[in-house]
Amino acid sequence: MGDICFSLRYVPTTGKLTVNILEAKNLKKMDVGGLSDPYVKLSLMLGGKRIKKKKTTIKKCTLNPYYNESFAFEIPFEHIQKVTLIVTVVDYDRIGTSEAIGRVVLGCSAQGAGLRHWSDMLANPRRPIAQWHTLQEMPEKG
Repeated sequence: MGDICFSLRYVPTTGKLTVNILEAKNLKKMDVGGLSDPYVKLSLMLGGKRIKKKKTTIKKCTLNPYYNESFAFEIPFEHIQKVTLIVTVVDYDRIGTSEAIGRVVLGCSAQGAGLRHWSDMLANPRRPIAQWHTLQEMPEKG
């Protein structure tokens, strides 16, 4: 699947979550030529509904894209324990449908590294916490 590195920073007084997508590496080959045109999609979920979405620029013909792109979300302090952030790496396809390569789920309802990174962010307000994550397979649409 590959790995992605990003930082999380939360400022409780302003209710601002900043996600800085840094880079990805060893992404799965999705195109015929053995490369991908990856971009990263951020979905902020609350109560099972997507309330905000943002995405990076598309990086052409690479399995190791470098982004360094920042995104800010307004999340009041009383909601920060209830939201889920889904970071999905997608292979852009001009002709067909863009295909997801893998994703990372973060938030208090996440598990493993996703929960740990979120907890580290909450324990260190106003400080960006960067971490590498291994992409997980997308859940099957049922």
